[in-house]
Amino acid sequence: MSTLRDLAEEHTQLRPGDIDHLHRIAGDWQLLSDLSFADLLLWVPVDGDGTFLCVAQVRPTTAPTAYLDDQVGRIVGGPEVAHLEVAHRQGRIWREGDPVWYGDVPARHEAIPVRLRSADGETDEVVAVVGRDTNLSTARTPSQLELNYLTTADDLAQMIADGTFPPPRHPGETTSAPRVGDGLVRLDANGKVTYASPNAQSAYRRLGYASHLVGEDLAKLHRRLAGDPLEGTDAANGILAALRGEAPPRREIDARGATMLTRALPLMPAGVPIGALVLVRDITEVRRRDRALITKDATIREIHHRVKNNLQTVAALLRLQARRVSMPEARVALEESVRRVASIALVHETLSMSSDEAVEFDGIVDRVASAATEVAATEVSVGMRRRGSFGVLPAEIATSLVMVLNELLLNAVEHGFPPVGEDGAGPGADGAAEVVVSAHRFRKQLHVSVTDNGRGLPAEFDAERGGRLGLQIVRALVTGELRGTIELRDGAAGGTEAVLVVPLAKA
Repeated sequence: MSTLRDLAEEHTQLRPGDIDHLHRIAGDWQLLSDLSFADLLLWVPVDGDGTFLCVAQVRPTTAPTAYLDDQVGRIVGGPEVAHLEVAHRQGRIWREGDPVWYGDVPARHEAIPVRLRSADGETDEVVAVVGRDTNLSTARTPSQLELNYLTTADDLAQMIADGTFPPPRHPGETTSAPRVGDGLVRLDANGKVTYASPNAQSAYRRLGYASHLVGEDLAKLHRRLAGDPLEGTDAANGILAALRGEAPPRREIDARGATMLTRALPLMPAGVPIGALVLVRDITEVRRRDRALITKDATIREIHHRVKNNLQTVAALLRLQARRVSMPEARVALEESVRRVASIALVHETLSMSSDEAVEFDGIVDRVASAATEVAATEVSVGMRRRGSFGVLPAEIATSLVMVLNELLLNAVEHGFPPVGEDGAGPGADGAAEVVVSAHRFRKQLHVSVTDNGRGLPAEFDAERGGRLGLQIVRALVTGELRGTIELRDGAAGGTEAVLVVPLAKA
C-alpha cells in the first residue's frame, strides 16, 4: 500500500508543505474520529478535473465503521464527490444531504475543508477535504457522553477548516496519547469543568479527588492534587496555556502513589477561544513498570561493572605471576592469558555503560586492535585499519567475538611479519606492514575478515589441526558459542586471511 506522500506526489500538484500538513492531520485525527463516532477519509483533488483521491483513512474506536473495505488509493468523481467539491471550492463544512448507502450500511456524509495557515498568519487555499462518514445502522438517542463528544468534535472540525488544528507537536512527542476513551474533560473559557467522562473521573479519583469534577477550576485542582508543588504548577500552567489558545506539551501529575498523563488542547472554532479539551490517562502501572525496568537496568549495569573489575583483578594477578616465573614459556602463556581476560573485561566495561544488553562493537574492535600492536612481540611496526562496521551486537555474541578477534589480530601481528633480517616474504610492495579488519552484514549474518600483507601461511600449516592454543580457542568459540564458520587461507594479494561468518539471528 502506497503512503500518503507517495499517493499525493504521484497524483496531485500539492507542495511539500501541503503534504506535511496532511501528515500532521493524519497523525492526530484519531481524536476527531473517536469524538465523531465516524470514519475519517482524507481526500485530495486530482489535477483539477473534479475527481478526488483518498490518501488516508482512520476508523473510530468508539463506534462501528462505515467501510468494511479500505478506501486508501481510491479515485472517485461525479455525483459521489459533490459534497467534497463544495467543501473544497467554498471552503466551508458541508453537512447537507440525505444518508447514503454503502452496501447494507446507511451512512451520513460530511465534508470538512483542510486549510493550511501561512507563516504570516493568513490562511492559504484549501488543500484537501476530510470526509466524516458516520455509520447510522446503530443510531439511537445519544447519551450525555455522546453529546459532549459530538459537540467537541464539531469544534475540532471547525478548527481544521480554520487551519488551527492540529497544533504543532512538541519535541519527543511521537503519539497523540492519551486518547478519548482514556478520559475526557471539557472546560469553559474560564477553566471550569463542564463535562468529565467516567474514565476521567476515575483517573482523578486515583489521585485523591473523590468529588465530581463538574464546576471545578481544573488548573487550581491540579495545583492542589500534585504531590510536587513544581509539578502541580507546570500542570496548571498547561491548562491556562490551552485556555489562551496555545498547545502546551503533555504533563504528568503524581499524587498518592498514582500517576496521570494529561494533554490539554485549545478549543478555538472560528478563531474564538471557548475553552479547552483535556485528555487524561491513568499511567500508574506503566510508570511502575518503567521504574522496575530502570532498577533492573541499573542492577545489570552494576553487575557488568563488577565483573569487569573482577576480570581486571584476575588479569593483574596473572601479570604479577608472570613476572615471578623464570621459565620463558610459562611467562608467555601467562601474558597471553592476561590479554584474553582483558579483552573480555573490555566488553563488560562497555556493557556497564550501556542501557541494554548490547554494545556498539566498532569501538571495542578499535581498542583491541590498538592493544594488539602495542603488546605483540614483533620488531616490525604494524598498522591497524578497520573497514566497514560491526554495528550493535548482543552481549552473548560480543563476548566471544572479541576473544576471537583478539587471537586473530595477535596471530597476524606476531606470526605474519618476520623479524628484520629473517628470510621470507615481507610486507606489501610499499613496505608498510598492515592488518585490516573488515566487517559487513548480509542476510542476518555478520561477515568478518582479518587480513594481513605479511608472509602468509607456512607450507605445512593445517587449518583444521593447527597446534597453537590461540587457534584452538578461535575454532572452539566460532563453531561453538557463535555457531559460525571460520576459514584460514592465503590472501589473494599475499599474506593471510581469516574469514568468519557469524549468524546474528537466534537458531
